[in-house]
Order: sequence, then structure tokens, then C-alpha cells
Amino acid sequence: MSESCTHNCDTCGVDCPSRNQPGSMLEPANQYSHVKKVIGVVSGKGGVGKSLVTALLAVAMRREGYNTAVLDADITGPSIPQMFGLHTTAMGDERGILPVETANGIKTMSINLLMEDETDPVVWRGPVIGGAVKQFWTDVVWDEVDFMFVDMPPGTGDVPLTVFQSLPVDGIVIVASPQELVGMIVSKAVKMAQMMNIPVLALVENMSYVQCPDCGKKINIFGESHADEIAGKFGIPFVARIPIDPELAALCDAGRIEANQGRWLQDLAAEIAK
Repeated sequence: MSESCTHNCDTCGVDCPSRNQPGSMLEPANQYSHVKKVIGVVSGKGGVGKSLVTALLAVAMRREGYNTAVLDADITGPSIPQMFGLHTTAMGDERGILPVETANGIKTMSINLLMEDETDPVVWRGPVIGGAVKQFWTDVVWDEVDFMFVDMPPGTGDVPLTVFQSLPVDGIVIVASPQELVGMIVSKAVKMAQMMNIPVLALVENMSYVQCPDCGKKINIFGESHADEIAGKFGIPFVARIPIDPELAALCDAGRIEANQGRWLQDLAAEIAK
């Protein structure tokens, strides 16, 4: 690049390194935000428990004393506020939008916290949805955050791509269920992460088993688990399992997920904190 460079490649014919190397698409965080690590929670299909895993990881990190945040990037299907019992409207000041804090101090931002009626559907096209996700990063005053967990919609479409390109994602956690189809579904999420040069930190198998309340035996409702096999195939370093737990489901419905006593993701939280 010459000293007379105007940084406008459209009006320049010089074949310099700046033209050949694609620039970063990362969006700057709000100037009052200092987020140390961003962890995406993804899946190749819907209904496997991404939001549950996101919430449980945030709760586990908060219990360890970390400043924790959840960015709900599932614009058309937000469920994070319900799990934490958040039904207020986010406010703002001259610095930007202020996240809503849970009972235990987890900073949260979701489209439901910005709507007059949380039951109203979000009927937006992809570019508008992507813009909203970016604004959750650029316009929200997150302040000091050690770990931010991003709950993404299923699949490999607009929003995951926007998050991977616009936010400084340090790694992702893939969520799956035990069904045979999961091998193909996980592979899609892994390959997308590889395309974006983002490390896969762990595979979480949700609805992994049911534990009999009388004898304690674990029953594999959906058949034998293939989580370890799949993790080994794709080089995923950590596997965690969450059972089907009626008590946990009831707490989520009541907006009291922070009251759960399960430690299924505590080891994963410790790995992420390293």
C-alpha cells in the first residue's frame, strides 16, 4: 500500500496486498462494553435444547463468580427471557441500550425485552434480523463481561453467519439429541465452524437419558448414545450430557432456571473458563 492510498479500492487500480486480502467484518462493540470471551451455542436443527444449554452455561459461570451475559440471537423464536423470568422492557440512556439482569445478575438482551407485547411475532426478513443481532452487540451497554453466551437459531443460515462474521466468537458449543440423525446434523455445524475458522469446544447431548427416581437406573429413551463416537469423529474435545428432567423443565416454565441444582455442565463451564 502506497503513502498516497485513499483506502478506496473502487477508484484504485494498484494490485496491492490490501486489495487481495479480505478485510475483517467484525463489528465494534459498544464503547462502554468490555467482553472478554464470546461463546456461541449452535445446532444443526431445532428443538434440541440450545436455549437450555445457553442458560445452564450462563448460570454455571455465574455461580463460579464470573460476570456473565446472554445475547439471545434467536430473533424469531426467543426463549431466554422466559427461562429467567424476565418480562420487563429494556431501557436505555445516552450510552445505548441497557441489558436486563436476571435475579442472580446475568446480563441479558433479547428481542422480547424490546417489544411492547412479548407474545407478538417478529415477522422480519433476513437482513433486518441480522441487523438486530448486530445491534445487540454494537448498541447494548454490556459493561464488564467475562463470558458472553450467544443463543443462536438452528441451522447454518443468516443469523449464525452474521454472528460468526460480526462478533469475535472464541468458540462454539454444539447441542444435539441422541437420535441417529444427529451425526449428519452435527457435521453441518462442525463444517460451518471450520469454514469460519472457529473452534468447536464441546458437544452437549441434551435429552440424553432419564434417571429412574426409584432405583436410579439411567434409561436411554432415544436409544444408545453416539455422542462420544461423533465427538471423536470430528475431533470435538469435550462431551457433556443433560438428562430429561421434569424438575428442570418445570423451573424453565416458571422462569426460575437459576434455581436448578443440576451440575451437568459444570465441568464444561470449567473447561471454557481455562
